[in-house]
Amino acid sequence: FQRGEVDVQEKIKELMRQMTIEEKVALTIGQDFWSTNAIARLGIPSINLNDGPHGVRKPISGTDAGIGNSLPATCFPSASAVASSFDVNLMQEMGEALGEESRRLGVDVLLGPGLNIKRTPVCGRNFEYFSEDPVLAGEMATAEVRGIQSRGVGTSVKHFACNNQEYERMSINVEVDERTLREIYLAGFERVVKAAKPWTVMASYNKVNGDYATENEVLLQRILKGEWEFDGVVVSDWGAVNDKDKALAAGMDLEMPGGRPQPEIVALFENGHIPMSALDAAAERVLLMVEKAAAQREEHDFTTASAADVGQKAHTLARRVAGESIVLLKNEENLLPLTSETVQSVAVLGRFAKQPRFQGAGSSQIVPTEVDIPLEELVALADGKMTFEYADGYVDSETIDEAALREAVDLAKKSQAAVIFAGLPDHYESEGYDRKHMSTPPAHNRLIEEVCRVQRNTVVVLMNGSSIVMPWVDAPKAIVEAWLGGQAIGGAIADVLLGRVNPSGKLAETFPVRYEDTPAYLNYPGELGTVRYGEGLFVGYRYYDAKGVRPLFPFGHGLSYTTFAYTKLALSRETMTDVDELEVSVSVRNTGERHGKEAVQVYVRDVESRLVRPVKELKAFGKVELAPGEERTITFTLRDRDFAYFDPAIHDWRIDSGKFEILVGPSSALLPLKATIVLESTKVIPPVFHKMSLVKDFLAHPVAMEAVSAMLPEWMRMNAGADAGDLSFMEAMMMELPLKKAIAFTGGQITEEMLEALISRVNQAG
Repeated sequence: FQRGEVDVQEKIKELMRQMTIEEKVALTIGQDFWSTNAIARLGIPSINLNDGPHGVRKPISGTDAGIGNSLPATCFPSASAVASSFDVNLMQEMGEALGEESRRLGVDVLLGPGLNIKRTPVCGRNFEYFSEDPVLAGEMATAEVRGIQSRGVGTSVKHFACNNQEYERMSINVEVDERTLREIYLAGFERVVKAAKPWTVMASYNKVNGDYATENEVLLQRILKGEWEFDGVVVSDWGAVNDKDKALAAGMDLEMPGGRPQPEIVALFENGHIPMSALDAAAERVLLMVEKAAAQREEHDFTTASAADVGQKAHTLARRVAGESIVLLKNEENLLPLTSETVQSVAVLGRFAKQPRFQGAGSSQIVPTEVDIPLEELVALADGKMTFEYADGYVDSETIDEAALREAVDLAKKSQAAVIFAGLPDHYESEGYDRKHMSTPPAHNRLIEEVCRVQRNTVVVLMNGSSIVMPWVDAPKAIVEAWLGGQAIGGAIADVLLGRVNPSGKLAETFPVRYEDTPAYLNYPGELGTVRYGEGLFVGYRYYDAKGVRPLFPFGHGLSYTTFAYTKLALSRETMTDVDELEVSVSVRNTGERHGKEAVQVYVRDVESRLVRPVKELKAFGKVELAPGEERTITFTLRDRDFAYFDPAIHDWRIDSGKFEILVGPSSALLPLKATIVLESTKVIPPVFHKMSLVKDFLAHPVAMEAVSAMLPEWMRMNAGADAGDLSFMEAMMMELPLKKAIAFTGGQITEEMLEALISRVNQAG
């Protein structure tokens, strides 16, 4: 390619005219595990696509999967951790660092972020995903994509769509209704595609309503490329393409990895089995991406800075991101932060204190540039003002070693406080398989229970990628969720425990009391190759709200070392239409004695909905930083989609006129401020009545009501002798009858011809 071309599109079209069928096919299939095919004859270069969402995993060789032996790179906190920061600016900053490191390592497209919804907490890959909520997931993903792509590196938002379990992920058929698909599972993807324009979208392995995602014309052509106007490349998850002809026809552009015999594919075009237009469309999209990547290589150069300076800067950022993502779940009697004025001797227990679990297993596994050890970081930060003694407490996670346990208990008993490091080992959660339960290992649980019996001042620090149950929750005074916080998590934990950083993370997913309480419990993992999303819209906090089930810790929960007061909720208008914007402002004041940050959450509730809706839904959030005594006003903008639901009857988004409540507060379970807005819909949705439409639906329509009401007096006359109970029964039955069947009760007063004329008049009247 010649740099500086004024009209790249014309250049692309000229190259397409010169390419043979074989060369076009080559562009739609990978060259090896990580790169596209070059076409030397036309000067078309190869580009690299590499993992992963929270760190660069660049194998030494393009033919090597590279898990565990890739080039060293900064391991940032996983998505489940950084989503808990509720901070899109921080997420974008992390994305910028990922983009710079990708460019230095020769990566053109970084495979991430992952924004699949956490439908079930036992999904083995939940650590790679942001949240159970599509707004939070979509906003965090948008920020990460913007950050990475600002540095000239493409992204691949994944896994499109409904890759919500690892169990049978290569073949499972997801049965999901259209409304749930649109409102829950596609909403985050729609947000990032429209707002951030990722270079690629990765199609998942599984089927969605009978068709593999890589062969799903509804997902790829009608929705992604059609409705959302996505102009990038659809790339397959590695090995997800089953039938090349079906995939191309459905809108699948780039099959990865390489290795498929190309002559077999060329033959499909030569004999007319696949239309040439499908191949041209895919090849042209890939060609545009290659041109963009090649141009960005020249525009963005991060190779001049010294490796040591760059590495230290990235590690420092990783520590800050991890610190902002840590969630303080519990803090009785303000045990934390630990200070030398109140505590001089601390027992540090559990092998995670020396061998921290800081990342997940599978394709996102990074070879870190360095790793902070929590015990060492605590000692360094305390600077001799506190003593830390260590005991294993457990030798391995499954086996309870009585000697190791007794040593830990004795140490805790003689110390003034104990900090236990526990959580989920590597083999408990990983890409490729799901968790069998939500429990932490027996040895971890026993250590917590025994230590808390002898030491009231106990802190439990959790290192895990997704939510867990805590049968011991009442025993320790403090619980800190540190997640899989990346290579700098040890320093970040020390920062929080010793008060250098005031925790400000909020849970991006609900923690249940029991696994049996979770929304998908009765509809997971499926059977006979199909999983039915029977819980529908009621995923995460939406389910707990609707059922009145109290979770262990609710969505959005997170404590601080200071306190905040919410006041002065104000709306920019009292009434609005669906073409207006609504500004929501709220004042937040730091009422404590420490500097801190608060993640403010805005939920919307439809007071009286035509269709079933969740009790409330997150629609906006933002983080505010406040000094002691400081007050600031934060403003959010809500638009039509924040009040809408997807109506499967019209296959489109719809807003019903009526009252909506705006709820604001620090978590989904604590929303102290409320205001009401009256919204009027301007969108005219024509009725679609037919003979089998119910009587009650006709009566709800102003044009139909008069005509249908004429039936009722005749019906009442015919049943004049019935007692009140029978009359109520018959009236209720009449309301639920299709109109065609109801005319039988009018004694011939309404004919089929009259019914057809009525339906035609009502539908035309709109």
